[in-house]
Amino acid sequence: MAKGVTLADIAAKVGVSNVAVSKALSGKPGVSEELRGRIKQVAEQMGYISGSSGRSAPAATGNIGVIMPENYYGYSVSFYGQLYEKVVRALYDNHYYGILELLKKEDEQENNTPKVLQDGKVDGLILVGQLGETYIDAIVSQSMLPVFFLDTYMPSIAFDTVISDGYYGTYLLTDYLIRRGHKRIGYVGNIDATSSIADRFWGYRKALRENGIDYREEWEISDRSKYGKTHDKILTEKGDLDAYVCNCDFTANILIQNLEDMGYSVPDDVSVVGFDDFLPIGMGMDPGRITSYSVDLERMAETCVTSLIKKIRHEKYVEGVQIITGRIVEKKTVQSRI
Repeated sequence: MAKGVTLADIAAKVGVSNVAVSKALSGKPGVSEELRGRIKQVAEQMGYISGSSGRSAPAATGNIGVIMPENYYGYSVSFYGQLYEKVVRALYDNHYYGILELLKKEDEQENNTPKVLQDGKVDGLILVGQLGETYIDAIVSQSMLPVFFLDTYMPSIAFDTVISDGYYGTYLLTDYLIRRGHKRIGYVGNIDATSSIADRFWGYRKALRENGIDYREEWEISDRSKYGKTHDKILTEKGDLDAYVCNCDFTANILIQNLEDMGYSVPDDVSVVGFDDFLPIGMGMDPGRITSYSVDLERMAETCVTSLIKKIRHEKYVEGVQIITGRIVEKKTVQSRI
């Protein structure tokens, strides 16, 4: 396709929506034959070539674009850096190569088409991490290539994605604490920041309810800003809580430091659990300390990659949301109160 020509460009020229252009060029129903022909004509005049335009489809490139918000990526020291490495390995094992594009906030806000799509260098696209609903809707409706998401979902939009089992995993963690005698349990995480943090919160609430423990609003403790930046200090006083369920191990580590700075001992005075079973490398943290729910990054990456490849090849694959389960790993931050 011509570099820089997007579905939005064609839509503006014809005077229709991006969705109408996508349907017309992909041969999907929902537009009249007269409009379909007009859109194809304009697309061809502008240099946008697709398989449904009457010409042969572009040859396979052997590449998959991997798009990730730039604030999520921290090379191998971050959770998403590790997840990306697993994706690259899974792609390589399936004879594909990954091309990473870090998504700038302004590009997401303006619904700009990823450069790897504009340049026609990839056969499909994997979008990793939390993205805005408008941007997700734009990518799903505009892209002429197969798209898969990883570690994100949006209930209001139907798309193919692979996620960890945050809801059930945090339910298990909370129940694990309750069975060890804890009754006053706080949840640490900003549920408005990401869908995964919200899922974990509701898993926590389910465990409280099933065990007859009345939830209190003050037990919900924010760990980050609405933009996703984690606070350096999460807790200023312990209060009367005897345990904390944290939305991730990074947050749990900060919380433990806050508690110890106030003179409390973990787990002697208070128990703490995390989620992900992951701490950044080389940051002075003890990866063998925090009891957590281990996320199977390798299986998430492999499932996403193999499903996308089947989608590219028009083979049968599991559509919609695929949930990858993990397991509780018992370490050093929980002590029985029974």
